[in-house]
Amino acid sequence: MSNSNPTPQTTNAPVGAAALVAKAGGAVHQVAAASVESTPQVVSTPVVSGRALTLVEARNLKERVIEVMKTIFDPEIPVNIYELGMVYNVSVDLTANVDVVMTLTSPACPVAGSLPGEVQNKIKSVPGVSNAKVSLVWAPPWSKDMMSDAAKLQLNIL
Repeated sequence: MSNSNPTPQTTNAPVGAAALVAKAGGAVHQVAAASVESTPQVVSTPVVSGRALTLVEARNLKERVIEVMKTIFDPEIPVNIYELGMVYNVSVDLTANVDVVMTLTSPACPVAGSLPGEVQNKIKSVPGVSNAKVSLVWAPPWSKDMMSDAAKLQLNIL
């Protein structure tokens, strides 16, 4: 069993959620393929406080992180990554470290090389976050069943 991720392929045909939207008659945007070798910029955010967060503070920080993720959109369709169901888990520890497990709508997604870095950088910009780690996984594979009802309504597939 191999732990290597599939290499994104360049294609003009919509994949993943974009293919679903196109099938339903919705508008799909073309996106230039990102270079897999591109390295995301690392943004350093200093620790706001030397003390541990309370559980309430950690929960509030998690809510702010989720709100920021709702501002990041799949470039091919007009729905944010959180409502699309691409974010599987968000955890915040008591030292304000944020760990996100996410997927893409398809391994062939043209932004496979850049979207996880964009998510990580935006999370690091949230006041109070000490550090952020974004893990990209392919299991379970993304499906339209992972989308919120709001996303399905917006895409006319509910």
